[in-house]
Amino acid sequence: MGTAKLRIAVVTGANKGIGLEICRQLLEKGVMVVLTARDATRGKAAVSKLQDGGSKDVVFHQLDVADPVSIASLKEFIQHHFKRLDILVNNAGVSGIELDVEALNRLNKEYDLQDITPLMIQQYEKAKECTDINYYGTKRMCEAFIPLLQLSQSPRIINLTSLYGQLQVIPSEAIKGELRDADNLTEERLDNIVCSFLNDFKTNNVKEDTWPTHVSAYKVSKVAVSSYTRILARKYTELSINCVHPGYVRSDINYNIGVLSVEEGAKGPVMLALLPDGSSSGQFYDQTELSSFE
Repeated sequence: MGTAKLRIAVVTGANKGIGLEICRQLLEKGVMVVLTARDATRGKAAVSKLQDGGSKDVVFHQLDVADPVSIASLKEFIQHHFKRLDILVNNAGVSGIELDVEALNRLNKEYDLQDITPLMIQQYEKAKECTDINYYGTKRMCEAFIPLLQLSQSPRIINLTSLYGQLQVIPSEAIKGELRDADNLTEERLDNIVCSFLNDFKTNNVKEDTWPTHVSAYKVSKVAVSSYTRILARKYTELSINCVHPGYVRSDINYNIGVLSVEEGAKGPVMLALLPDGSSSGQFYDQTELSSFE
């Protein structure tokens, strides 16, 4: 593909919203982008949109981060065409809730978070899907692509998290303490914490003094992503691995009630993708500013 001198980036969940805008901004910076999405038709349409706008160094590959076979197919594609990977942006995510759409339509006004909160429905299958995509999907992607990232001169992993991915959303001081202990927290223990949450959710045992009770799965999954970022950064010191809250962006995941544009939301992830060599790793960023896991 004549891309030997270009940095190669994979962006997950990139057919719309922040993911698509991350692709656009990376392309503007001279990065070769592999835009991925679960739905091939939508993904190809997104690539066509970017190409119509003048971007040439962008290709589509189907990807479902919940499907190891799909991830393996993408890895084989990257390996064959590019021999390495420079940037992995783990953007794919779901909210873990459903909205009572009929009640929403009856509002007959421009709604905000306060309006839709009582209309949110939390069910186990959605919660399980949420942790599987947001946390385990990020984990599967990192495990699959770190060997290709290790072939890069400037490897970057950017995990999209949320302000809901900070420790303050976990009521249990014991769980919070374990997650805070970055030097000793292991992937196995983090997996066990996520499994414990899902077991409690399944048995209607999500207690206010242990787990978040509102948008529960999303919060736990994003805290897990933030914690996993620190574990990875400790393990792979030659890589730059950070997580970022893109801001409260208007997108499908929040029913377009955010306050920032996708252009603003993409700035943080793109900045981290292009950090100078030797920059800090294992950090939590709030948009483009260094922040705290707390």
